[in-house]
Amino acid sequence: MNAILHPLALKSAPGPAVAPTPSAPESVSARLELIGLSCVRGTRRLFSNVDSVVQAGQLLRLQGANGAGKTSLLRTMCGLSAPDRGEVRWRGRSIGADRDAFHRDLIYLGHAAALKDDLSAIENMQAACMLGGQRPSPSQMMSALAVAGLRQREHLSARSLSQGQRRRVSLARLVLKPSPPLWVLDEPFNALDVAATDWLLSVVTAQLRAGGIVVLTSHQPVAIDASLSQVTLTL
Repeated sequence: MNAILHPLALKSAPGPAVAPTPSAPESVSARLELIGLSCVRGTRRLFSNVDSVVQAGQLLRLQGANGAGKTSLLRTMCGLSAPDRGEVRWRGRSIGADRDAFHRDLIYLGHAAALKDDLSAIENMQAACMLGGQRPSPSQMMSALAVAGLRQREHLSARSLSQGQRRRVSLARLVLKPSPPLWVLDEPFNALDVAATDWLLSVVTAQLRAGGIVVLTSHQPVAIDASLSQVTLTL
């Protein structure tokens, strides 16, 4: 991994933060297909014969009780776990046909914030971006963290942040430009207060209006704009 930027090399710009609008995906052919997916863990079958098609501009809500296999299905969608049976297709091709291209089109945020305690907020964000194939400038990361409600906390160590602030460090990637067309978000509203929840809803809405696809799970009743196309999949 490349060297992490030193905190002293980054300065926060003054003034109120204005949420950037995610840019439109590079291709209008964004399409996610789940075809006959089945998952077995040990002797237990979590789900079987899962089929769904999500088009550009659509939200897929994944529902189910604890232990139903929601996280396993999300990881399968992202190519992080192999299905027992079935296939995931992106833009009409199996995600295994060109994994690098698929992962360039993807942001996956897992259930945990996955931050390194000894790194600052901006250092954690840079590391996550590098692993995800994003190359934002220091000023872009500073702006994204400010928009996420972390102004003047960019250089604090992750261990000093609250759970909600740690979650916002991960979510700040969503406002970087250009925005990958596929977002897969596992319980993204966990630990967020009302203001942060409203902010994240606006970010998700902007992604969908720009023609992107968002897949998410949430135990919380979150109200996505009803005018947007939504698909519900229950395990």
